[in-house]
Amino acid sequence: MTKPVFKTTDKKGPQSYTAEAKAGEFVFREGELGTEMFILQEGKVEILKELYGEQKQLTVLEKGDFFGEMAILEDLPRTASARALSDVKLLQINGSTFDQMLRNNPEIAVRMMRKLSRRLRETDLLLQRALGTTGSAAPEMPTPDAAPAASAAPQRLVHSKSGMEFFLAAGAETTVGRRDPVTGIHPDIDLTPVDGQRSISRRHAKVYQRGGRFFVAEEIGTMNGTFVNGQRIETGVPVEIKAGDEVRFGVIETVFHPA
Repeated sequence: MTKPVFKTTDKKGPQSYTAEAKAGEFVFREGELGTEMFILQEGKVEILKELYGEQKQLTVLEKGDFFGEMAILEDLPRTASARALSDVKLLQINGSTFDQMLRNNPEIAVRMMRKLSRRLRETDLLLQRALGTTGSAAPEMPTPDAAPAASAAPQRLVHSKSGMEFFLAAGAETTVGRRDPVTGIHPDIDLTPVDGQRSISRRHAKVYQRGGRFFVAEEIGTMNGTFVNGQRIETGVPVEIKAGDEVRFGVIETVFHPA
């Protein structure tokens, strides 16, 4: 299989490069040296790891997801392979454009930190198991495709245009956003079905329940804002919501309905 051919698409300031790969082609292979990461613009890419002589699929990435970032952060060989599941278009990010990317899109930086944090937690759990400090009842690590475990509560957000209902989690906190295969994080409320413009960040906001009252707070790195009754809320500052309040995530308008 041939590797995708890259071409320069912007020569103003730091160069950016795009690539097109056919289904089945490898973007890179495990063990290769790399000096760039990629952002998926179109199509799907699978991340593969060789285990016992076989390629095991770790996750499937879609438009807007990034991969290969460890080549930017560390001068080490690739720890996994990336292969196109469909015809894809990619944006290549090298060291000279990395800082500019983070300034223009802080959500990428936040997601990268969450991904690294998740890896550290998983590594710590593996070490504890190897040392026998967690006991036989230690919970299994969640797989990238695992669904949220929390059950639904009667409180809900109703999408204004379609009437679709999105129920809050039964616990004290409910995450709102889009499924993120890069970090393996799944929000309790996934608004992807009604967000055709992808205006919602993957971890966009949280809804809190405290003493029978409900609050919404915007997460760090959210790009397109969170609004209550038309007023944009400040990142990290909870704002109380009541029955009939309009809560907008990006361009997605919902109405809050308590039990």
